[in-house]
Parts: sequence; structure tokens; C-alpha cells
Amino acid sequence: MQVAKLIADRQRNWTELDRLCNELERRRSKKIPAETITRFSFLYRSACADLALAETYQLPSNTVQYLHRLVGRSHNQLYRARSFDYQAWKKILLEDVPQRIFRDGCVQTALIVFWGIFLVSAYLAASGDVWPDYAVDILGQQQIESMESSFAEPIGRENSSMNSMMAGFYIYNNAGIGLKCFAGGLLVIPGLLITIFNAAYLGAAFGYMARSDVAAGVNFFHFVTAHGPFELTAIVLSAGAGLRLGLSWMMTHGLTRIDSMRETAKEVMPVMGAALILFLLAALIEGFLSPSAAPYVVKAAVAIITSAMLMFYFVVLGYPRKTSRAT
Repeated sequence: MQVAKLIADRQRNWTELDRLCNELERRRSKKIPAETITRFSFLYRSACADLALAETYQLPSNTVQYLHRLVGRSHNQLYRARSFDYQAWKKILLEDVPQRIFRDGCVQTALIVFWGIFLVSAYLAASGDVWPDYAVDILGQQQIESMESSFAEPIGRENSSMNSMMAGFYIYNNAGIGLKCFAGGLLVIPGLLITIFNAAYLGAAFGYMARSDVAAGVNFFHFVTAHGPFELTAIVLSAGAGLRLGLSWMMTHGLTRIDSMRETAKEVMPVMGAALILFLLAALIEGFLSPSAAPYVVKAAVAIITSAMLMFYFVVLGYPRKTSRAT
């Protein structure tokens, strides 16, 4: 039979493939020459074809089983997980990501828009002279009464099971805010409007609760101070990432809209990844530390430390370095 003869002639290749499997297993932690990988890939594809022929023409079961084991073993060697490259990931996390975020114009725009409107809104809500009814117009009377009622009592929840439940809720809620900012940015204008709304709303809440005549304000800041830096920064990053992706289908730079969005998605992944991590950290702080009876000085210290960490990561590490040129 011609097929049986052909399979028999391939046994030399099977033996070589088996030998290369042994060699690759011994050299897992060493660099493998490119020619070895090329030869191994060729022999692996040939063995897959031989197995298909053997099964199609119902060759002896011992031959089919041998090829099954050889192909499976070769597959595991070819697609086995590579060792973790700490140096590469260190460069990505401590150099590439912060520098990319620092020089991203869309993140800068989101930062200016959000914090500019947040501060103006907080000022208008805290001042009763410039726009007396500003807080009511932005937040609504019902929301103001709800905030004053929620923070009427001193902060001091010690129920650990409740803390865990609320941490899960805050993770869900924070992720929802980030996704709204990101998804809205895909259409640019809605994204900017969502960012403006969040900035005005949160600024009004902070400003109103900072009024001297609002007794619940002390408890409010006792609760929000610790997790505020992470959460507000994550909102800015989400808005910037969405805006960047939204502009990609409008300004394609010669690519198709799909290709432009695909390439830009790779660029915004670190930005959105950083935002999700910050939302997660903010939720954990909000679920466990913020509602606790820990002294306000502890929560303020956490806010200062986390703010310093953000400044160091996004500004100090993100600031462009001048590379020396060889003379």
C-alpha cells in the first residue's frame, strides 16, 4: 500500500522530532537557536499530516497511538508558556506606560476639563454669594437631603462582612463610572459631556458639603478623603482613553476607520488598564478604610501618600527622558 510505505518512510522524521522534544525539554531555561525552532516546526507540521493520513487510511493502532503521543508532546513544546521576563515587564510598567500616559494629549485634555470644571463647581457650591442656588440646581434638593442624612452620624462602621459587601459594590459602581466615561468617548461629544457632568456633579457635592453651615460636611470628608485621589484620577484616565479611541475613527491618518481604531486600541490599553487598577484600589479603600473609625489624620495621610504615588508614577516616571546620542 502506497500510504503505508509513505508513512514508513517518515519514521526518520518522527525519530528526529522525538529527539528535538527531548532537547527542548532539557533547554527550557536556555535560549534555543532559531534554526532548531524552524526545524522543529517543520517536523511538527509533517507529523500532524502523517497522523491525519494514518487515521484516514486506518493504519495499525500502535502507529496511530504513537503519532498521537508524538504530536501532543510536540504541541506542548511548541506552545508551552515562556518564562516570565521581569526586565521586560519592569520596563513596560515603569517606563513605557507612565510616559505614554504623560504625553497623551487626550488624557491632558480630560485632566484639564475635569479638574477645571470640578474646582469651579466646588467653588460655586461652597459660595453662597456668586450663585446661591447652584448646589440645588446641579444636585437637586432630594440628593442634597440624602447626602446630609447619610452623613448625619459619625463615621465608624466596624462590621467586616458589611465592609466586604460594600467593597464589592464600590468596585461595580466605580467600574460603571469608568466604562461610561470610556464608552461615551467613542462618540467624542457625549464623552466630553459625561466628563463635564461628572466633574460638575462631584465638584458641587464636595463644595456644598464644605460649607460651614452644613453639619454633615465633617463626616462627609471623613469618608471621602482616603479614596478620593485614586477614584478621581481613574475617572480622568477613563475619559482620556475614550476620547483617544473616539478621535481615531475621525482622524485615521490614511488608515481605514477599523484599522485606525484597532491601532489606537493598543495605545489606550495601558491608560484604561491603569484606570481599572485605580478604580479597584479606590473601591478597596472605600470599602474598608473610609467607613472605619480610624482617625481622620490616618485617612488624610493615606490621601497624601496615594497622591504622592500618583504624582511620582504619572509625572516623575512619565516625564520624557532625553536619550544621549552617540558621538
